[in-house]
This record gives sequence, structure tokens and C-alpha cells, in this order.
Amino acid sequence: MAARRRPVALAEETRGGASRWIARGLILTLLALVALGAWFGGRSLLVGAFGPRCQATAGGTSVDFDPDQMSNAATITALALRRGLPARAATIALATAIQESKLRNIRYGDRDSVGLFQQRPSQGWGTVEQILDPEYSTDKFYDALVKVDGWESGTITVVAQKVQRSAYPEAYADHEQEGRILASALAGHSPRGIGCRLDDAEREADVPMIGRLVDSEYGLEATAGKGTLTVAAPSDRLAASIASWSVAKAVDTGITGVTIGDRRWSRSRDSSSWSWQETDTPAPARQVVLHLT
Repeated sequence: MAARRRPVALAEETRGGASRWIARGLILTLLALVALGAWFGGRSLLVGAFGPRCQATAGGTSVDFDPDQMSNAATITALALRRGLPARAATIALATAIQESKLRNIRYGDRDSVGLFQQRPSQGWGTVEQILDPEYSTDKFYDALVKVDGWESGTITVVAQKVQRSAYPEAYADHEQEGRILASALAGHSPRGIGCRLDDAEREADVPMIGRLVDSEYGLEATAGKGTLTVAAPSDRLAASIASWSVAKAVDTGITGVTIGDRRWSRSRDSSSWSWQETDTPAPARQVVLHLT
């Protein structure tokens, strides 16, 4: 009888061994997946913690964005001011762009939607090339916004939906606070509210680009000096806006420093770049000095 049981026991032992190997294989696979996820997650955390980053602060609250996102936010806000619109217009536009594209000028979207506001060429917003120009797409958004009755006081979600005709209109409300903070800092209501931690500029500051952007986004002129450009503003608030805008645009233009009043922002990878430091060479009233070297 004992001899007859051996094959059965052997088969059970074989099956048990195979099961153990399968279990071990699954555990090793899971561990590998966890390790891979941890590596990518840790890498993202490191980039967020130590990589290039911009911060907007207003009313004691801060929000962080990548430099390219902050650059687009600066364009959206500056164009509202150039049109004579209040900061609320920028808040609505910023909340919309955060929801639609995360403030990135993307070349894809639902159906034929592209750009910061995911505007559709087939719906009359312009050609793909036009919509992918942040200044054009922002102006088109404001063209539609000012036609909405009561946009100045209406609920942001409702107003944004009347412009965008989104399938998810309630989503705009999720980004209202971010939009308010960005608009306040970039429109000059919260002076020196923008700080950016940036890598060293890879090339010399692009003076023609800076001049064109100051003209197209503010309607002002930048005057060249020795290693600087100076922008004179008609008001203290607009000067504060230009100063914050200049920091936000540094990633594109190569600006190395910005001075307004007795405070200066200096391009750096350390924590000093989050704030504005006192300077021994203050700028004249209502003037913003952009440092190029």
C-alpha cells in the first residue's frame, strides 16, 4: 500500500514545487514593477523638488508651475492688461487654460482641438498655425469673453463655459483659485509675486525677442543700456506686472535678473530665486530693469 502512495505524493510534491516557483515569479515581477514605479515617482519628485520651477504667491498662498507654464500664464495676463481688461479677465482665462491644456501650448486634443485653450479650427477659432500662437489664441479667447453678458461678475464656471462650450463645464471651478493667484501676481496686484528657479541660460539673452514681446504683449518699448533693457511703465501696478512677467519669461528670453524699486530677482538654481532680494542699485520709479548678462 505504501508503494502505491509514492507516485501520488511525488506528483503532489511536483505540483507544489511548481506552484511555489510561480508564486515566487509573481512576487519578483511585482517587486520589479514597484521598484520601477518608485524610480519614476522618485525621479518626478526630484525634478519637482530640485528642477526648474516657478512659483506665484498672492494673499499668502502659493502655486507652483513649470517655467513654460508660467511663461504662458504671463502672456495670458499681459494681453488682458493691454486690452484694458481687469485682472478678473485674466483669472477666467487662466482657469480655463489650466483646465483645457494645463497651461501648455499642445498640438493635440479632443477632435481637432489644439493650443492653450483647446480651440478648434473647425469651429472658426482660426487655423492650426494661428491657434498655436499663444498671443493669437489668447486674444481670440478675450474676443469671445467680452461678448458674454455679465462676464465681469458672473460665476467663472458659467462664464468660461459660455466661451468654451465644454463637455465638462464644472471642471473650470477646480482651477479658480490657481487662476486668481496667478492673475494677482502677474497683473501687479501682488508685487514681486513671481519667483522662478532656473538653470543658467544656455545662450545670451535674446534682445530682439524681449523687445518684440514687450511691444506685442504690453504695447511698450524696451530701451537698451549696457547689458540691460529698461521698460518704463505708466503706473506702479503695471511696472509690478512687467517685473513679474519678465521673471516668468526668463526661461524663453535668457533674462538673468530683474530689478524694480530696491528689489532684484536673480536667475539661480538655489532657494534665493524664489524671492526678491535688496539691491544697491535700485531702479527709478515705474521702471523695470532687465539684466541680460
